[in-house]
Amino acid sequence: MKLCVTSWSFPACNLFEAWGVARALGFRAMDLGLLHGAALDRTRITSDPISASASLSDITASNLYWLFGHDIVENAVSDPNAAARNEAEFASVCAFAKAAGCPTVFVLPGVSGAGAFAATAKALRGLVRIAEAHGVQLTVEPHIGGLLASPTATLDMLREVPGLKLALDYAHFVCMGFRQSEIDVLAPHAGHVHMRQARPGALQAKWGEGVLDVTAMVGLLRDVGYDGYLAIEYVHQGYMNTLFDDVLTETIRMRDHLLNCGVGH
Repeated sequence: MKLCVTSWSFPACNLFEAWGVARALGFRAMDLGLLHGAALDRTRITSDPISASASLSDITASNLYWLFGHDIVENAVSDPNAAARNEAEFASVCAFAKAAGCPTVFVLPGVSGAGAFAATAKALRGLVRIAEAHGVQLTVEPHIGGLLASPTATLDMLREVPGLKLALDYAHFVCMGFRQSEIDVLAPHAGHVHMRQARPGALQAKWGEGVLDVTAMVGLLRDVGYDGYLAIEYVHQGYMNTLFDDVLTETIRMRDHLLNCGVGH
């Protein structure tokens, strides 16, 4: 397993400033996405993915977070009317990821509604085919307020979509009240992992105020053969009341603990 950090942890930075912070903290890779000051150029990726990948310069991309539409509400994985548009867009996204040496892409599953589960499964099967054709791994992140709001629903989706893996973030499930032992069944399906402390009702918590046993989590991931990235994802956002932590300090605390657990750079 290897450590990385998310670019959106540093929302006031541009992309290359965020990479400079990451490198100063000893990270050799960074998750990229479309959020905040460190955002990628969506239009450039969809219109000229190879040129867009070249513009990353020396940034090592560990994962790409892609939103269809411009925010979580507009994200339309579960909308069957958006399937053709999303697949055409995703082919460019995967071409970008491949050219950038980025091993995984994660998307959100959409939200609940009539027929949403079946529509999302169908859409994700199409996206998996595109990702596989480009040699990239598609992952989906279960999240608060989303369609995959329990470990059981998440396992159901994985059964419906062969080849799909998870961008696994224990914090979302813990915030919703699930115990760590209930989330552990998802570890064998991880394609990318987000790391931060959390507790019931709080998506993000300071190191001493969370309930996750990070040492046990790392041990389980090692036992199931996970050898990908652990992305430290402390954020400063209005989303889920995550405005009140010192991102830099919490990132360093998590980094140091993971290094002590034997996770490499």
